[in-house]
Amino acid sequence: MEQPTERRRMVTLKIPGELYDTLSELIHGTGFRSVTEFATYVLRDVAAGGKLDRKPPGLTEREVEAIRQRLKALGYIE
Repeated sequence: MEQPTERRRMVTLKIPGELYDTLSELIHGTGFRSVTEFATYVLRDVAAGGKLDRKPPGLTEREVEAIRQRLKALGYIE
């Protein structure tokens, strides 16, 4: 008998509204559908030591590096 797939547990992550607005503008026109999707991508990348193999949708390597530098400058990543 097939067992039901386990649901992924979701939690809320609070960030300053100003940062949310900035990220929303930053991802406009990229392949990211939401700030949540973008934040999840960035956090997975950080957790993997910046070594994710897949490229974010709609962003060049230069754009990804610019985003990393902004997040570092804001103190969100080291």
